[in-house]
Amino acid sequence: MDRSLQLRRHTSSLLATLALAAGLETAASAAPAAPTPEAPAIFTDITNDVGLDFVHYSAEAGELDLPEITGPGGALFDQDGDGDLDVYLVQGGKLRPRSSPEGGDRLYRSLLADTGQLRFTDATSALGLAATGYGMGVATGDIDNDGDLDVYVLNFGPNQLWRNDGARLVDISASSGTTGSTDKGSEEWSIAATFVDIDGDGLLDLYVVNYTDFPVDPPIRCYARTSRRDYCGPSAFTPTADRLFRNRGDGVFEDISQSSGIARVAGPGLGVLAARLNGGRFLDLYVTNDGAANFLFQQSAAAATFDDDALLAGVALNQLGQPEASMGVDAGDFDRDGDLDLFLTHLSGEKNTLYVNLGDGLWEDRTTALGLASPSRAMTGFGTVWIDYDNDGWLDLAAVNGRVLLPTTVQGTGGARDLVQPNQLFRNQEGRGFVDVSASAGAAFVGPETSRGLARGDFDNDGDTDIYLCNWGANRLYLNDGKGKFTDVAQEVGASGHPRDWSSGACLLDYDNDGDLDIYVAQ
Repeated sequence: MDRSLQLRRHTSSLLATLALAAGLETAASAAPAAPTPEAPAIFTDITNDVGLDFVHYSAEAGELDLPEITGPGGALFDQDGDGDLDVYLVQGGKLRPRSSPEGGDRLYRSLLADTGQLRFTDATSALGLAATGYGMGVATGDIDNDGDLDVYVLNFGPNQLWRNDGARLVDISASSGTTGSTDKGSEEWSIAATFVDIDGDGLLDLYVVNYTDFPVDPPIRCYARTSRRDYCGPSAFTPTADRLFRNRGDGVFEDISQSSGIARVAGPGLGVLAARLNGGRFLDLYVTNDGAANFLFQQSAAAATFDDDALLAGVALNQLGQPEASMGVDAGDFDRDGDLDLFLTHLSGEKNTLYVNLGDGLWEDRTTALGLASPSRAMTGFGTVWIDYDNDGWLDLAAVNGRVLLPTTVQGTGGARDLVQPNQLFRNQEGRGFVDVSASAGAAFVGPETSRGLARGDFDNDGDTDIYLCNWGANRLYLNDGKGKFTDVAQEVGASGHPRDWSSGACLLDYDNDGDLDIYVAQ
């Protein structure tokens, strides 16, 4: 029997609704329209079905303290090495007196590898985890090269480093020298961190982003233009320099913040990433600051010595030369030109910013030209990720939102319900621009919540990217439904056979290098 060939290319179908928003922090934010029957939701909330019962507690004690609106964050990582994503979640607490809800931070272990079903169990106690600080964020990395990802928790107050021994998490905060306490013994307010090998010795070092010097007592009070009490912004406090810890390889980290040049500048930092942004030999560090110029730390000829080149590179300020309230940040090659672009979320009344990498160590703010300015002006963005949610080979954008100032309609000190805003999903139009598809994305982007952290990962190992939202109150796990389809392109590539041929074999391959698997059928 003659054997001819058929090739079917995977494509994704999505009915998109363009939703534009504009306004200020004090203006009401309208939620996107609900999905139509012709546009099935992309993401489905499965949180309650899989045993993730975490609820974040932010105190809301009535003093309108800035720390209570800053967190929470979380991390997706394989804690036990079974090939599935586990979830670490930081908890808030009370500032006066300092306390945390019973149990503090939580770690949920996935049972997918054990049972074949996507379920989670609370493994916090079994692992010996007792993280009861006022949590902000978390970073993971293998500090001792034993194959297990270790955990660093950012707090308002002393930070914690947990060594992962597989069956247990061991607190080595004090002995490692990474708590972040100052020489005077006072506490720092750390927001974000990243593990990165800055000197190429094969050991992960640690960069820690600090925010401001926030005094708990007596509380500082701030007021809106209407003379009503409101949350303070970072300008009411003194910014604190970040820290850089070098891994010595013996379980101890050396603070090289001063000698590296990191501590020469200080800003109210909220985000950080490490990458070879300019294609150089060394990894760069990009830090987003709240209402101040951002930092781009690039290494000079001497390893572990940094200069802030953000202003010269074009990533310190926006297109108008103004600093913005930079919060979330992620790097990705959205236009597939071989270098990393930067996306930042900001305060409402501003716009989110997409810095396009020009490939010569310079970036350009092209947010407006690419369709991302207007939809973001009414929102206060926090977590953001590049995510190819439809597996078409082009990086899309997700951003989670929530106010930091009370609406004018709120009386008294308000609460979490008064800070809610819808989240947003933007589809990449093959590098030419972005379209807001939030309305067809499901409850993750339609129902307004006060969201802060956003993480991506494939929870069910089905080949598409799911998302986890860290909110005030109940957190959310949204499963990507992966509603794609396959299109027969055999004739296009000269490999078509008779429609009634028998199929005798098949294989999966990414023949067009677009990031998803196609099907090759032998007949």
